[in-house]
Amino acid sequence: MKFRYLYQLTASHIGVLLIAFLILNVMFTHFAEGLIYKNKTDELVAYGENILQDLSEDPSASGRTLGEYGRVLSGRDIQYSLFDADSAVIYSSGRPASLIKLRKEEWDKMKSGRTLVVNQEYERSGEGVTFTLLPYVRDGSFTGGILLTSPISGSREIISQLNRYLLLTMTAALFASLLIGGALSAFHVQRLRRLRDAASDVASGDYSVRVPASQVDEIGELSGDFNAMVARLGESMEEIDRLENRRRQFIADVSHEMRTPLTTIRGILDGIRGDMIPDAERGRALGLAGKETRRLIRLVNENLDYEKIRSGQITLQKESIRLEDVLSVIAEQLEPLAEEKGNIIRTDIAEGAAVSADYDRLVQILINITKNSIQFTEDGEIVLRGSMDGDQAVIEVTDTGSGIDPDEVENIWGRFYRAGVSRTSNPFGEFGLGLSIVRQLVRLHGGDISVRSRIGEGTVFTIRMPGGGDHPDNPRPSP
Repeated sequence: MKFRYLYQLTASHIGVLLIAFLILNVMFTHFAEGLIYKNKTDELVAYGENILQDLSEDPSASGRTLGEYGRVLSGRDIQYSLFDADSAVIYSSGRPASLIKLRKEEWDKMKSGRTLVVNQEYERSGEGVTFTLLPYVRDGSFTGGILLTSPISGSREIISQLNRYLLLTMTAALFASLLIGGALSAFHVQRLRRLRDAASDVASGDYSVRVPASQVDEIGELSGDFNAMVARLGESMEEIDRLENRRRQFIADVSHEMRTPLTTIRGILDGIRGDMIPDAERGRALGLAGKETRRLIRLVNENLDYEKIRSGQITLQKESIRLEDVLSVIAEQLEPLAEEKGNIIRTDIAEGAAVSADYDRLVQILINITKNSIQFTEDGEIVLRGSMDGDQAVIEVTDTGSGIDPDEVENIWGRFYRAGVSRTSNPFGEFGLGLSIVRQLVRLHGGDISVRSRIGEGTVFTIRMPGGGDHPDNPRPSP
């Protein structure tokens, strides 16, 4: 069974108000009754004390005094009676005093000189009354007392009238509270509905939806958090879409690149099997098949390397390596490749510069970057620089090639990124994985890599890695 949130809030408001009003009514009624009866008994005690005082001051005029008080008190619906030390009535202004017979404990209390006050009495009177009993002590001895009574009907009427006014006030307050509470509940429910509808839109793929937010209350803060979440989800989905598009392009490129060497290898094998290739051409054909096979192996190895790096399956064997040793080896190995494009490759290494790194992975990093520079440089220069900056080793690979569009600089590290669809001849990293692997390897060494480039002016790759404190005495041989 569905119980709407609006009804829950309304029911809770009504319940709280009813409980609060019930407690208030009980407390107010009790307070009002106590106050009214106290005022009545105080009035009776005051009149009794005045009568006794006037009788003590002028006993000879007691008849006139009692008559005057009787007329005054009769107008206030108060009767009184005087009695002696033996409880015999000696004067009564109205109904006989025998209508209220005193109990022994009440008589003893009065004889001891204390005033007796009873707010409500029904058993010893034909109607409910309030009465007070005051002792009359003359010259230090008990000579009698005075009993003053007043019907409680008047007090009850006042209390009933107060209860009626209180009930009307409570009803009006309850009605106003329900209106205000209902309006507030409907307002908050509407805000929650907006959040629910927005969540449905997000679930349907609309990441542009936003809800009004504020810092006034928790719902406003929740709305702000919701907007921030949707914004992050939108950015994540855009990134996922970009990666998916790159992945699709990557798969298409890989399929195309793999098809070419596989077709070449198959054609050569079929030609050899069918004796369609002359003996004089078989050596060249097998060399071509080997070259295409190595291209396929590079593709597989790059993918395996990336997955190993990404999943943390690579263990680095770090050692102190002189930059002069490793950069000289890289320059020597890639010099023939650079000369094919009319480039000069040289080194510029500070004395004593060393890096703490895994030798094989460092070589992989540098070959990848240097070949990338050679690919996009013609009749230019590639410089491999090494220096120290405090406790960090700094390696720079600078070229004077075509450069990279500033809008694409940050994208070159993406796994499936390729600077241009026509650049498919790179012998290392040609499938868009090379630079992504480079950055992952540099970070595994606790270092950082950055790039600066301008179209037509060249590119500078800068690698910062922890420096090597001690380095080997002998350089490593060329692999």
